[in-house]
Amino acid sequence: MNALDLLLWVVAPYVALTVFVLGHLWRYRYDKFGWTTRSSQMYESRLLRVGSPLFHFGILVVILGHVGGLVIPKSWTEAVGVTEDAYHLVAVVLGTVAGVCTLAGLVILIYRRRTVGPVFTATTRNDKLMYAVLALVIVLGLAATVAANIIGGGYDYRSTISPWFRSVFAFQPKAELMAGAPPLFQAHAFSALVLFAIWPFTRLVHMLTAPLGYLTRPYIVYRSREDRVGSRSPGRGWAPEDRP
Repeated sequence: MNALDLLLWVVAPYVALTVFVLGHLWRYRYDKFGWTTRSSQMYESRLLRVGSPLFHFGILVVILGHVGGLVIPKSWTEAVGVTEDAYHLVAVVLGTVAGVCTLAGLVILIYRRRTVGPVFTATTRNDKLMYAVLALVIVLGLAATVAANIIGGGYDYRSTISPWFRSVFAFQPKAELMAGAPPLFQAHAFSALVLFAIWPFTRLVHMLTAPLGYLTRPYIVYRSREDRVGSRSPGRGWAPEDRP
C-alpha cells in the first residue's frame, strides 16, 4: 500500500460517514422545512410516470443487493445452503437487470428535467450535482458488474470489497483489500463515498424519512364548491351565517 491507498480507503470513508451523519443532523436542525423532494409532478407527469417507478424499483433492488453482498459474510450464506455459484448467478442476473432499470429510469428523469421548461427552471445547481454523481455511481457499478462477471472471467468481491466494507465499521479498516480490487470497483466505491458525502445537502434526504405523521394527524376537511343536494338551497355569493 501507499499513501494514496490509505487516503482513499481509510481516511475518505470516515470523512464521508462523518459528513453523512453530522450533515443530516444539521439539515434537520436548521432546514427542516427544506427536508423534501421538491416534487415537480405538477409541472409534468407523463415522463415521471415512467421514469420514477423504473428508477425507484431498480434502486431498491440494487440497495438490497448491496446490503446482502457487503454486510452478510460469505460464510453465512454458505452455512444456510446457498453455494457460491448460486449466489453469484443470482447476484449477477438481478444486479444487471436492476442496474439497467435504475439507469434507464434515471436517464428518463434527467431528460425530463432538462427538456421540460418549468421542471428545468426549478432545478438547482445542487440538483445538477446530485444527478451527476448519482449517474456516475450507477454507471460505474453497472460497468464493473458487466466487465468483471459477464465479459471477464468473474470477480469475487465478497472476498475483498465486502471484508473491507465491514472492517471500516469495525474501526479496523483493511485498506489493502481495496488496494488490490479492479479499477472499476475502486472507482465505483469512491464515487459512492462522494455521493454519501453530498447526500445530506440534496433532495436524497427524503429516503431517510417516512410520513408516519399522516397516521395520527387530524382529518383535513375539504368543502366542495359545487352545488349539493340538501334541505337548504345554496346562497349566491357570500352570505352571513346566522348566530343564535
